[in-house]
Amino acid sequence: MSDVDLPGRMRDHWWWRPGWRAGRSMYTWHVTFDGQPELHELVKNYQKALAPLRGLDVIPIRWLHLTMQGIGFTDEVTPQDASDIAEAAREHLATCQPVSLSIGPAQVDPEAILLDVSPSGALNPVRDGIRAAIADVRGKSRVPETEEWTPHISIAYSNSDGPAAPYIEALSTATNAPVDLTVSAAHLIKLSRDTHLYQWETKAEVPLSG
Repeated sequence: MSDVDLPGRMRDHWWWRPGWRAGRSMYTWHVTFDGQPELHELVKNYQKALAPLRGLDVIPIRWLHLTMQGIGFTDEVTPQDASDIAEAAREHLATCQPVSLSIGPAQVDPEAILLDVSPSGALNPVRDGIRAAIADVRGKSRVPETEEWTPHISIAYSNSDGPAAPYIEALSTATNAPVDLTVSAAHLIKLSRDTHLYQWETKAEVPLSG
């Protein structure tokens, strides 16, 4: 185990994960957070506390997200498959009710500052429906990632290696009462990450209408 893997250490988030390279994008499913002012205020409070510190790429409010489930790179998944997956997801998620969540407090992860999401399993039926939709279109063997999943909302990414203690201390000075929100839709997006920031184009919004 290297020093950067030890507890209490940060490491650069922006290493090229398998398959990623400059200019490449991915179809994936996220929950996004437009129109959630209480969450936005919580994030701003934490980000203000972190602002004096180096080593972080702070996530703008418009790009806050909760990663749900990847599909595949856009040069390996056709636009028609992506569209068909969105339509299949509408059927699977039609029986899912909007999900109430509690967000916070913030935690320091080796590669990010993130907000806890609870109950941790509340979004599992939504993700299960999305995975079923991908299987419907591309086959069960081509559903990426495992069934195990820990939802979270990142507010900043580490861009260097170093001790975690300064970030932990800074978070302790911020207003940290968790906020409640309701997730009423999942979003199929085309995601890129070329600029130390995850940005996307929304391809479909699927409501939780159960």
